[in-house]
Amino acid sequence: MTEKDFVIRDVKMLKPSGEVVTANIHVSGDKISKITGGEVTDGKIIDSKNKFATPGLVNAHTHASMTLFRSYSDDKALMDWLQKDIWPIEDKMTPKDLYWGAALAAVEMIKSGTTAFADMYGPCMDEVAKVVDESGLRGSLSRGLIGFADSGERLAENVELYKNFHGAADGRITIMLGPHAIYTCSPDYLKKVAAEAQKLGAEIHMHMNETQTEINDCIKNYGKRPFEVVAETGLLDLGMLAAHCVWLSDEEIEIIKAKKVRVAHNPGSNMKLASGIAPVTKLLAEGVTVALGTDGAASNNNLDMLEEIRLAALLAKVDTLNPLAVPAAQSIQMATENGAKALGLQNVGRLEEGCKADIVLWDMSGVEWQPNYNPASLLAYSANSSAVDTVIVDGKILMQGRELKTLDEEKILSEFNSCVKRLTEN
Repeated sequence: MTEKDFVIRDVKMLKPSGEVVTANIHVSGDKISKITGGEVTDGKIIDSKNKFATPGLVNAHTHASMTLFRSYSDDKALMDWLQKDIWPIEDKMTPKDLYWGAALAAVEMIKSGTTAFADMYGPCMDEVAKVVDESGLRGSLSRGLIGFADSGERLAENVELYKNFHGAADGRITIMLGPHAIYTCSPDYLKKVAAEAQKLGAEIHMHMNETQTEINDCIKNYGKRPFEVVAETGLLDLGMLAAHCVWLSDEEIEIIKAKKVRVAHNPGSNMKLASGIAPVTKLLAEGVTVALGTDGAASNNNLDMLEEIRLAALLAKVDTLNPLAVPAAQSIQMATENGAKALGLQNVGRLEEGCKADIVLWDMSGVEWQPNYNPASLLAYSANSSAVDTVIVDGKILMQGRELKTLDEEKILSEFNSCVKRLTEN
């Protein structure tokens, strides 16, 4: 027996089919070695009676270090929010700020059941990579790229990030290239990004079709809609994780389907910024991989993926006036298996033999879990993220009994608040 070998005994478990069964989950190294019934008495045992095991939640789009700006600027339109408040304060950020902002995000994500996240942010993303390594989480990281045809420094930083960290931390860190959006990157610049990505074998993480203003400006500037413009740059041929995708034409949905673009749906952020409602049911009906993300804590304002599961299910029903749209099990799947697919992760997001041991145990003793007719339904519609008891990534326990094992929350809070004070000083 190695230190990573153990059995999660007598636990209610969410199968990939959406069925809930009682089983024993055997973990060996970084994988689920087998799933059995019956009694288990040998080896290291995590007794999980009255616990509900799900795959770890995957946050398919966020900006981790933006925890520093939570509640700094709220109740504004996207471009006003960005241009007048967020971008000016981001210009003050140092590598230290990136690190401690991401460290606080890691604490918040682990405590709310997230085991993997896709992060796009500014310079010094190696600081975020350090947090991923130290925390035990999985991270798909990209340097946010803003530029035009003659821009090169940011792209060079993203390339360097890929060369230094892709596959690091025992494979828990992967790197994408991160062109920010069609309104911050010219088509010629996007072609440069595509050329570099092709050389590296890297995939793309990009904001797409978030607001009506973005669509209108794109048509005004280029005579075409965003996905039509981006398709001509070659980016969609490399594998793309497209965040938001709120305002889509039928033709763009066909492009998304044909190019196998994976969509990160951000219901909380889209609602708060009044960006609109993504056509999730249409995308799912076309077989598109739709995952869930929180966006940054400055526009959500939390990193609670359980909240996104609930919002995604409810918003789809309101949008279509159909109570059958995005049922509980499907919304959970969007936050687990679909999230892993969106990040390009292999054998992640499912509880089955041979898959990575990325597991969350939810404590079902709380009053909000009573009566317990259907744990999956309760998780989606009733539970709180404070029910997260144990978090496991790659077979390593990151939290057990609500006690963090890899991060010093008290120290992180102290350093984080020092960063906030410096950033907001006149």
